[in-house]
Amino acid sequence: MTGIVYFSSVSENTRRFVDRLELPAERIPLRAHEPALKVKAPYVLFVPTYGGGNGRGAVPKQVIRFLNDEENRSLIRGVVAAGNTNFGSAYCIAGDIVARKCQVPYLYNFELLGTAEDVHRVREGLGQFWLQR
Repeated sequence: MTGIVYFSSVSENTRRFVDRLELPAERIPLRAHEPALKVKAPYVLFVPTYGGGNGRGAVPKQVIRFLNDEENRSLIRGVVAAGNTNFGSAYCIAGDIVARKCQVPYLYNFELLGTAEDVHRVREGLGQFWLQR
């Protein structure tokens, strides 16, 4: 299996979900003064959805900056999105946006911290996903 790259805001919801997967993971830095993450192996990106439901600004700027690096972008293999159902039709839209722009599969989405079932499904799904690669 190959890695996970994720971004988590100060709420830490995405980080807590990724931690529960108990799989190798690297975090996109939250603050601009932190060293940029450069990946060297294929990964699945875990991205939270920002915004209040209109879809604008849904992908965190830190994720955009990370993906603007050609090498980082070339190694993405799939996307998992986190969101809040209060966003209505924009629920987990960051996953749709990144998957479309990077031309990779949108693998799964979960709300806020995710449930134990979400963790199980993602762990199992990632195992199958990497076996097929």
